[in-house]
Amino acid sequence: MSETGQPIKSPCIEVCALDDHNVCIGCYRTADEIIDWFAASDDRKRVILEAVQRRRTASS
Repeated sequence: MSETGQPIKSPCIEVCALDDHNVCIGCYRTADEIIDWFAASDDRKRVILEAVQRRRTASS
């Protein structure tokens, strides 16, 4: 659970398609990060979300 006691929300927006770099065009997670999400600890989810933010910023 997050610091607020709530589960960390997945960045998935249900636009699921991988680009040529194996990154989802909807949520900006790699295929491995998408697979990891379901069993990931909150710390791992935070790391994934930080990577998502960097990719999203770099693409805009």
